[in-house]
Amino acid sequence: MQSFEPGFIERQLIPQNLLRTIRLIGEYKGKQELFKEQSPQVLQTLLQAAIIQSTESSNRIEGITVPLERIKELVAEKTTPRDRSEQEIAGYRDVLSTIHSSYAHIPFTPGVVLQLHRDLYQFSVGEGGRWKSVDNQISQTYPDGTKVLRFQPLAAYATPSAMERLHEQFNRLWQSEEFEPLLLIPTYVLDFLCIHPFSDGNGRMARLLTLLLPKKLGLKPRPSRTALDVVQ
Repeated sequence: MQSFEPGFIERQLIPQNLLRTIRLIGEYKGKQELFKEQSPQVLQTLLQAAIIQSTESSNRIEGITVPLERIKELVAEKTTPRDRSEQEIAGYRDVLSTIHSSYAHIPFTPGVVLQLHRDLYQFSVGEGGRWKSVDNQISQTYPDGTKVLRFQPLAAYATPSAMERLHEQFNRLWQSEEFEPLLLIPTYVLDFLCIHPFSDGNGRMARLLTLLLPKKLGLKPRPSRTALDVVQ
């Protein structure tokens, strides 16, 4: 949880294949602008597919499952949520929409993270838009009922100041241009998850922020090869 403290990033070893990947991403960024001008309709179709895939996959990881046809209807806003799972799908859809449509104008602050979390839970009863009020634990339960503590996140009382500090450090390095931004993004997400600032929705928020930050760099995540099948 101290990844942005002075000297920490500089001491990390960066494998050559990671450097190569970063270079290729930079090349792809240039190509995508050309493709955007030549085939805007194809990109729009792929974007819609990516939103559906992201909504389905990110929520399934958390045990929130909804039939694909219902997800398509919810993402297209052709229906209203009819249970808790669909309410969470609809909230995720709206946050995704905000990120895709307004990423360039979204300041990266703790207040914005709270706002996005509030929107994530706007259709369901929960503590959306508030830092956790009690300590949380990451544990694992085995088939025989044995429960093992895997990770103890930061205490609830220390969370607000830790999030302020995390964003202050991240934004300072982001704006300084002294470090590769694509390395700063996963570093931020790691510390975010170490803090685990919310009572619920930390995983989904981490994935949403992992989408927001590359888009602010001008990078558009590419859907999988089966993306077109999703919208057919």
